[in-house]
Amino acid sequence: MNRILTGLALLALGLTMGTAQLGAHHSFAAAFDETKPVQVTGVVAEVRIENPHSWFYVNITDASGKVTRWGFEGNTPTSLMRAGYKRDSIKVGDKVTVKGVHARDLSAPMGAVREIILEDGRSYIVGPKGAADAQ
Repeated sequence: MNRILTGLALLALGLTMGTAQLGAHHSFAAAFDETKPVQVTGVVAEVRIENPHSWFYVNITDASGKVTRWGFEGNTPTSLMRAGYKRDSIKVGDKVTVKGVHARDLSAPMGAVREIILEDGRSYIVGPKGAADAQ
């Protein structure tokens, strides 16, 4: 009897965890507007290579000197590795140009990244097609 209850408890836990992961994921079109390309240049503030999506945070300084931190959602760690990205390819402090698309909320400083170009010209495709391919 204890084995059956333990098995049912583990099954319930597994189903609960799987459902939570599904709920955390979203469609590209629900969060980002591929008709609103964005290109910014700034300094990398943080790189988070994690599931379900990686994030690249860049500090953008405007003409008046005001700094705004932008967040860009990228591909999964596995997709990045397959594309040749390594954990230290883009580091905090690197000056970069980010090409992507804006979030649907145009007041939010965030988007989906397609490409990150380092100051020395090296380029990394770190986001999905549709995230500013037309630029």
